[in-house]
Amino acid sequence: MSITNQWDFVTVEDYLAGELTSSTKHEYRDGIVYAMAGARNVHNDIAVNAVASLHAQLRGRPCKPCNSDTKIRIRHRSGTRFYYPDVSVVCSPNPPEDSWQDAPVVILEVASPATRRIDLGEKMDSYFTIPTLSVYLVAETSEPVVRVYRRSPDGDFRPEWVIGPDAAIDLPAIGATLALADLYDGVTFVPESADEEEPG
Repeated sequence: MSITNQWDFVTVEDYLAGELTSSTKHEYRDGIVYAMAGARNVHNDIAVNAVASLHAQLRGRPCKPCNSDTKIRIRHRSGTRFYYPDVSVVCSPNPPEDSWQDAPVVILEVASPATRRIDLGEKMDSYFTIPTLSVYLVAETSEPVVRVYRRSPDGDFRPEWVIGPDAAIDLPAIGATLALADLYDGVTFVPESADEEEPG
């Protein structure tokens, strides 16, 4: 992730108040605030497609998709974190006056060479601690490939790959299916060598 850092300790309350008026989104990790850079068109196209597909399937039902303006709060023993995933789905939403969600069931991040380390490292480790999370998806920008991490009955997340435009990802926890043909509809792929500076 391409970010600028603010190393002074910030309380959760000050962070949340600041995000309501800031023109730049920031993620929050245990008292440290990180400004997020913008994403490339290919990144945004995939994220918008995911929200559109999930919204069409979930309309009128309890679960709803959220876009990248929705923060997810994660409370660790070491502190609190707020991330802005590209897409999330919540079935038990927070009150409307909150500016974050606590109980996502599905999270999707759009990855690139520049973001893969954090999407498959720090963020993934944090997301896996969310009790309600059923599936974590990491979509590539260079080809129609999605890494799928599903929570098993014993609580561990098991990886699988979903590859190709004819493939689909079953999401039984929310009663939906994410077809890769929909996820990558109209997307012009970016070769990895040309995509090294994309923020997440």
